[in-house]
Amino acid sequence: MHNYEKTFLKRKSRVIPGFGLSIGITITMLSLVVLIPLFSVFLLLSDSTFSDFLKVITDKQTVAAYMVSLSCSAIAAVVNVVFGILLAWILTRYQFPMRRVLDGLIELPFALPTAVAGIALTTLYSEQGWIGKLFAKIGVEISYSKIGIVIAMIFIGIPFVVRSIQPVLEKLDPQYEEAAQALGASRSYTFFKVVLPEILPAALTGFGLAFARSIGEYGSVVFIAGNIPYETQIVPLIIMNKLEQFNYPAATSIAFVMVVFAFLLLFCINLIQARIQKIARG
Repeated sequence: MHNYEKTFLKRKSRVIPGFGLSIGITITMLSLVVLIPLFSVFLLLSDSTFSDFLKVITDKQTVAAYMVSLSCSAIAAVVNVVFGILLAWILTRYQFPMRRVLDGLIELPFALPTAVAGIALTTLYSEQGWIGKLFAKIGVEISYSKIGIVIAMIFIGIPFVVRSIQPVLEKLDPQYEEAAQALGASRSYTFFKVVLPEILPAALTGFGLAFARSIGEYGSVVFIAGNIPYETQIVPLIIMNKLEQFNYPAATSIAFVMVVFAFLLLFCINLIQARIQKIARG
């Protein structure tokens, strides 16, 4: 085959435009959507000194809000991983009536306005709500407590976990599980030794996405949190309070800390994923 024909076939196989044009469009869109807004945060921080920055981010009320947001987000992400695996397993391994409806409901938190979700959850879990009044009889308060915050974060984070794990389970051949059981492996042993190693990277991705979304969530959490300082006050609410006071440097400083934490979290999870995949390849 002549060099001209090889070059023609190589060019013909490209569906998307050449590398230069594709990477140019990608970097432009990435800059407009992500890089430039993040860079503006650094520009706003330049108006304040480092001592002012430390004073804002180490304020006792702000530190307490960090702890509330991070602890509740971690708990919600772990719960989402457990139930996300279960939901993804059911949707991929079983056929039952209304399966498509259940599959569609998983993405409801994406489509539902966060304020509507927050009001609905607050009403449902308040002392007069359908579920809240049942727990109120035994002395458990859900709305305006950390329990309510975790529930709201579970609601907005579950789609990330399910949609991360579901494609992996769909591609996983059930014959591996059948072979393990044919060799005498129990169901639990088959899950932990055959299925879990395959879905673990996707589960970590879902965990990271749900965690990052939860620590920055405002609309669906603010109503059920109750805004009690040092108890149920979340970081996004403090940022909004600073903005309402026109204290933009303080709001930007707190937002910068959360951006850095979310970036480090996702970066560490990607490193763990790469390590797991490297071990899996041998």
